[in-house]
Amino acid sequence: MPRHPYVYILASGRAGTLYVGVTSNLLNRLVQHREGLIEGFASRYGAVRLVWFEMADTMEAAITREKQLKKWNRDWKLRLIEESNPSWLDLAIDLGLTPATTNGNDA
Repeated sequence: MPRHPYVYILASGRAGTLYVGVTSNLLNRLVQHREGLIEGFASRYGAVRLVWFEMADTMEAAITREKQLKKWNRDWKLRLIEESNPSWLDLAIDLGLTPATTNGNDA
């Protein structure tokens, strides 16, 4: 996967915690999250399943979009995810990673 600015949402499960992030290397960042190499909110709450992402033209645009999404309420984020991923599949599988193990918040 080429390096491009991405905004992404990780989830611990369908009814679990959501994490909004930004990166210039999505695949590498996902590996870091899954292996616990990034301490913080996502690792503390087990948000490792990629449920939504979009590529931006520039890193500045990606950061602006990330800030916008972080201000959204949970229902808006859920609607955004479910528009493109209604089954809450782990989209990282399509990027070559194995399915993420979650903490059981799939209900």
